[in-house]
Amino acid sequence: MCVPGTRHIRRMGSQPFKPSDRRGEARGNVRAVLGPTNTGKTHLAIERLCAHSSGAIGFPLRLLAREVYDRVVAIKGPAQVALITGEERIEPKNARWLLCTAEAMPQRPDLAFVAIDEAQLSADPERGHVFTDRLLHTRGREETMILGSATLEPMIRALVPEAEVISRPRFSTLSHAGAKKLSRIPPRSAIVAFSAEQVYAMAEMLRRFRGGAAVVMGALSPQTRNAQVAMYQAGEVDYLVATDAIGMGLNLDVHHVAFAGLSKYDGHRQRRLTTAEMAQIAGRAGRHHKDGTFGTLAGLASHSPEFTDDEVYAIEEHRFPPLTRLFWRETDLRFASLDTLIEDLGSPPPRPELASPPEAIDLAVLRLLAADGAVADTVRGLGSVRRFWQVCCLPDFRQQGAETHSRFVARLWQDLRNGYLGADYVAQAIAQLDNPSGDIHTLQGRIAAIRSWAYIAQRPDWVLAREEMAARARAVETRLSDALHARLTERFVNRRTTVLMRKAGADAGLLPVRLGESGAVMVDDEPIGHLAGFRFVVDPLARAADRKLLLAAAERHLPGLLAERAAALVAACTDPEGLTLNDALDGKGLVWMECVVARLEAGKAVLEPRLRLDPSLDRLAPATRDAVRDALTRWFAEHCDKPLKPLRRLAEASQASESGPYLRALLLRMVDRGGVLAREEADLDRLDSRQRDALRHLGVRVGGLDLFLPAALRPAPMRLWLHLAALAGLKPQAPPDMLPPIVENRVAPVGYRRLGKQALRVDLADRLLQEAHRHRLRAPGRRVFLDPARARSMGLTTASYAALLRAGGFRVTMPQGLPEGACGPLAPPLWDWRPPRPAPVPARAPAPVPINGAFAALAELLR
Repeated sequence: MCVPGTRHIRRMGSQPFKPSDRRGEARGNVRAVLGPTNTGKTHLAIERLCAHSSGAIGFPLRLLAREVYDRVVAIKGPAQVALITGEERIEPKNARWLLCTAEAMPQRPDLAFVAIDEAQLSADPERGHVFTDRLLHTRGREETMILGSATLEPMIRALVPEAEVISRPRFSTLSHAGAKKLSRIPPRSAIVAFSAEQVYAMAEMLRRFRGGAAVVMGALSPQTRNAQVAMYQAGEVDYLVATDAIGMGLNLDVHHVAFAGLSKYDGHRQRRLTTAEMAQIAGRAGRHHKDGTFGTLAGLASHSPEFTDDEVYAIEEHRFPPLTRLFWRETDLRFASLDTLIEDLGSPPPRPELASPPEAIDLAVLRLLAADGAVADTVRGLGSVRRFWQVCCLPDFRQQGAETHSRFVARLWQDLRNGYLGADYVAQAIAQLDNPSGDIHTLQGRIAAIRSWAYIAQRPDWVLAREEMAARARAVETRLSDALHARLTERFVNRRTTVLMRKAGADAGLLPVRLGESGAVMVDDEPIGHLAGFRFVVDPLARAADRKLLLAAAERHLPGLLAERAAALVAACTDPEGLTLNDALDGKGLVWMECVVARLEAGKAVLEPRLRLDPSLDRLAPATRDAVRDALTRWFAEHCDKPLKPLRRLAEASQASESGPYLRALLLRMVDRGGVLAREEADLDRLDSRQRDALRHLGVRVGGLDLFLPAALRPAPMRLWLHLAALAGLKPQAPPDMLPPIVENRVAPVGYRRLGKQALRVDLADRLLQEAHRHRLRAPGRRVFLDPARARSMGLTTASYAALLRAGGFRVTMPQGLPEGACGPLAPPLWDWRPPRPAPVPARAPAPVPINGAFAALAELLR
């Protein structure tokens, strides 16, 4: 990584090197505050920054810069504080206090205070040359502070002899706790792994054993890391699984650090951690005056890492080998040509305390593209070489290696070598990444890609409409980070188990159970199951080990929850729409909140069913259960009163003695058939005029073919009667819900009359017959033409209409054909009506002769 445009030290012949040779004499007071973790070094730097009229602090991570930026803003106000990183720049016009990443620190001689944090990273192979340059040459007008590990002290004394070295002791004690199995790791612990696969495996096991863990890796965006850390800090989870990124300045409430391994791949080889690296990570345990412990994980399938006695002693006593060399790279560069630039970047260091670093990604990309003639031919002149180097310094956020990253840089250079990137081009590239769907790996890839475009958009000499494009890139990164946080939480956090373990332990009675709005049974806002009606159902996603605890908790608190549910049911019974009458599993039932609370059973008559409460209500107290039964009974009575009132009037009249046996039998048959009875089954001839008047007053219409109750031929009464008839075992043929005029059924449903291949509703059939009789009466004694237009408008075919007329007593006369040679339309068929013959009255048997004499008795014997 480099900061183009800054001037750095160069070796000048054989002259002795002095840090101030190129920058002038050191200004102000230089202090090196050194010590292990948890010594308050960063807190001291923030205090000194705010005490000066202006200043800047350089941090190793964007995450730390953002964290301290928020703290300083709370003190100085947002108009006075700037945040400057590669991907994000918040720079108020008159900002006096700057929080930066080390690479983005501006070279401003007017700043009163300057600090560089984690300065021991000068020994880092990838970024060490940047920290070395800041350590040697970045100074404040009044005060300069170098923060780092005690291992840096020899290098400070050799390279910055004017610095005052201040050692700070650790506030708390760090002690070794040995190896523990993952299931025995105490709460508020961090488990450190050194690969993404191992991090995910540890987090998955913690989700099963302890309800989940927060995840922190270097590949996550700062927003996602912040969200995961905030979840841990808030106590939503008790465990944190992280890579060694946790060791760099994250202030966490960690009591114990467990190492899942003690070796890592450093980009070149798999090696064991140094004791300083182990201490940097283990030092996250214990904050301020709280002591902490560290150890390893035992029982891992592959191997169980263990600290050596010397490593334990070094970590506990903070005794580490001092640094003997820092990485350095020439930054006072010449841009005459690509070869000259590469030569300067590869020049040897000027002092034995400094070493050349391994080839960084920016230099590797520069060498690859310089060897590509098609690219190298486009880089000519001082300004072009300088701009090309700036493009090569684009960080490889996607970690795809020099070959792949160089292709992206080459494509970017083709657009930048002649000017700016167009706003439309940048906006399109950002929009393609604005997709929060996908799994964890996919979202991590998109976040890495959008960080590249956020870096590009921050350059004012690269992008037109820089502020707008930078804001878009930040918004997309925020959305992707939120989605990644949600995926990590969804995969690795089981909040219910966490709450159960924290709140109850082994005593289910301690769980604070309450009923949610949708019937969910909640423990601290985490669902453990739900009430399906009045039956508790454990969450099907619950682990087998949790089910016993969940059931016990529900049993302990169920009476109170069911009483609340019963009160809600009684209140719902006052609303006509509060319940519904639907098909239940084993019959018809009253349904409330999608659950059956009572079932209907056959009673003494079709219209008098019995109501039986669902067995799940047996858990209610007897008084509460009686109140629920009464409320349901009232609701059902009110629900049935209006639709069934016409049929109930028939049923009541059938019980009256003054109706007579024939009328009572007729009314009972009509109730059992839904208010419809064929005329040939009615025995109307047996009724006298008084009984016919009573039938008319009950609302029964005597049609040409059927007796029917018009009020019962409506959807609501018919639907309710079908429910009750099914309970009584009548098994009627149900019509469609809305009772259309015509149905195409082999068997006529209730309320319909079969006419050929169609079935017509009986009230409409009677209306068509009445219209036919009106036409007939206009021409008494003559055959008439009956127009089938009205029947066809109902959907009735001509054949079905003819079947209806014949059933009503009409006879058709077909016209004769046209004589031979004649043409023209045929005459229409004509209809006349013949009243049906009365049914023959069966002959009565002769009255028996009374036997009152001897001859009569003799005649009876002879017969």
